[in-house]
Amino acid sequence: MMLQSCATVLYAMKVNKAEVTIKDTRFQSPYNAYVHYDLPPGPISNPGIQAIKAALYPANTENLFFVLAGNGNRLFAKNFNDHKKNRQIVKLKQQESKK
Repeated sequence: MMLQSCATVLYAMKVNKAEVTIKDTRFQSPYNAYVHYDLPPGPISNPGIQAIKAALYPANTENLFFVLAGNGNRLFAKNFNDHKKNRQIVKLKQQESKK
């Protein structure tokens, strides 16, 4: 499966924004994990010590998906249907915070 990480799209586009659009996910770049299988050809950032430890000692989990929920929080899901629900939760919270 494709990684489909919004971070790779933003890196490829050289922008930083809160939401990635469908049009953005079609941006042509070897770093865009929405249009290419496998990992990007190089790093998209420098990892911190926590990321290095997580790579060396990964958690034993069935979760395949995550969405950023704000304030450094993440929502995880084992399947795509639950991931879509989590995305909707985040979207609703973002809309409420704009009011």
